[in-house]
Order: sequence, then C-alpha cells, then structure tokens
Amino acid sequence: MVSFTKKEQIVILILVICIISIISIKLIKSNDIKLDEVGQDINDIEDEENVNISQKSTEEDKDKIIMVHISGEVYKPGLVILKEGDRIIDAVNAAGGLKEEADLDRINLAKKLVDEEKIYVPKKSEKNFVGNSQENVILNTSVSTNKININNASLNELMELPGIGKVLAGRIIEYRAKNRFNSIEDIKNVSGIGEKRFEAIKDLITID
Repeated sequence: MVSFTKKEQIVILILVICIISIISIKLIKSNDIKLDEVGQDINDIEDEENVNISQKSTEEDKDKIIMVHISGEVYKPGLVILKEGDRIIDAVNAAGGLKEEADLDRINLAKKLVDEEKIYVPKKSEKNFVGNSQENVILNTSVSTNKININNASLNELMELPGIGKVLAGRIIEYRAKNRFNSIEDIKNVSGIGEKRFEAIKDLITID
C-alpha cells in the first residue's frame, strides 16, 4: 500500500480542492448560460404573444361593425350594417341609393359615420328643414346657416362644428348635464376647448 508523508497528503488535498473548485465554477457558469437562454426564450415568447395580441386587436378594430338608421329619400330606408370608418355614401348605397328628389346640397356624403347614428335624407321640396336631436339632417356645414344649440344638440350635431370630434362632443354633453350653458362663452369651461377653438366655433353656436 502506497503511503504518503503528511506534506504530500496536504499537497494532494489542496489539488483535490482546486480540481473540485474548478469543476464547480464551470458547472455554475454552464447553468448561468442555460438560465440566460431560458430567460431569453421566455422573453421571445412574450414578445411574440404581444405582437399577436396587437395584430389581433388591429384586425378587430378594422372589422368593427356599426349600425346606422337611414330614412328619407332612399330606396330602402331602415337599418344598415356597415364597418367602422364607413361614410354616409356607404350608408346611402346600402339603402339602395338616393331617389331623384333627394337634396344633395344638404347631404355631406363624405362624412364618417358612428354607431347608432340616424341619417335623414331630405327632399328638394323640403324648405328650411331643421333636424332635431332625435332625427338629424346631415347637412353640409358650408350650406347650413342654422346655429347649433349647445344646450340640446346631439353628439353628431356637435361633431359638425370645426375642431370638435367625438371626444370633445362627449365632454360638452357631460358638462351640460351638470352645468347648463348660460352663455356661449361657458363652452370654454369644457376641457380641451380654449380661446383658439372657441373663436373657430363661436359664430356657429347658440344657447337659445
């Protein structure tokens, strides 16, 4: 049996410890690399899922369905189903087209539609026709001389004002539900309507 001196035993022990340490360090580094790879794989999967969700959301937005009611001088008045972003011309076509007596001077065929909107196409013989909040004539603003009453105008009527989109029109309606407009200047109290926007609409609105 081979025997070692005490000094040799110490040297051998040190060598064994060094070998074990080196092996342990290599194993730890190898595990770290694997963990990094797993983490990267997880991140890649999450990114791919986020892209898929975003694409799906975009596709759903493109295919969103709206329903509008069209009446008056069209061949097939009633409810028509359209896509978000469609315009009045699309609703007219879906309703069979315009009759000969339709007054094209009072219809903005390029106007975008919103869900639950009511469109009325007047006859040429209808003089000074004024729509109300339940049944709106979709007028070309360059032709119409009627001011919009901000105390009772519908969402769609308010959106006919320059610079007033769906969001601002909704804020106006929310504001007047709590605070009636006592002057047209009060509309500046609505968030998003400053002096510049007020100047653009002041001659087109009324409170009476």
